[in-house]
Amino acid sequence: MTMRLYSFWRSSAAYRVRIALAVKGVPHEQVATHLGKGAQRDPAFVACNPQGFVPALDEDGFVLGQSLAIIEYLDETHPHPPLLPTAARDRAIVRWMAQAIACDIHPLNNLRVLNYLKGAFGQDQDGVNRWYRHWITEGFTGLEVLARRHSGDGAHLFGSSVSIADVCLVPQLYNARRFDTDLGPFPTLVAIGAALATRADFASAVPEAQPDAE
Repeated sequence: MTMRLYSFWRSSAAYRVRIALAVKGVPHEQVATHLGKGAQRDPAFVACNPQGFVPALDEDGFVLGQSLAIIEYLDETHPHPPLLPTAARDRAIVRWMAQAIACDIHPLNNLRVLNYLKGAFGQDQDGVNRWYRHWITEGFTGLEVLARRHSGDGAHLFGSSVSIADVCLVPQLYNARRFDTDLGPFPTLVAIGAALATRADFASAVPEAQPDAE
């Protein structure tokens, strides 16, 4: 069985999948797809993933896009350690927190959105950065409350083990710092991120550790 992950070192969605693969210890090959150079629009890649997004996971010709779909697939096919709790209500809460990041924060700050702000709306880099920080702050405000409510040990977003929510949080914190977002109002999220950063599996997935890092 051959598993390939089409990734870009700075893509937070690909970062999520790299974390999940590392947590589960799944062997795979990484295929660099340089978003800044338009590799996602290459016909060969679009034939693989018609959306033209990274990440994309190719397992012997079975191709899957969208980071949360990939992570849940990995969780079902490689169930140990699990990234979703056993109880239905607990799973729903974890998905709520993960989607608060992956569906509400991240899409508004995606590279194609930032480029559109510059091109179609004439925003300079300062305007783009303010846009970025605004949506992270908006999203983290609610997530901070959820973290205080559901973290069992102060080291995970939910309970006391790694979940999909944690897998989404760490890349979003990375992006927040990259754009100089004030994280002072979010001490719970920062503490959880710091605890997760000490894990070897999370550390192996950081952008600067990737083979295509610049």
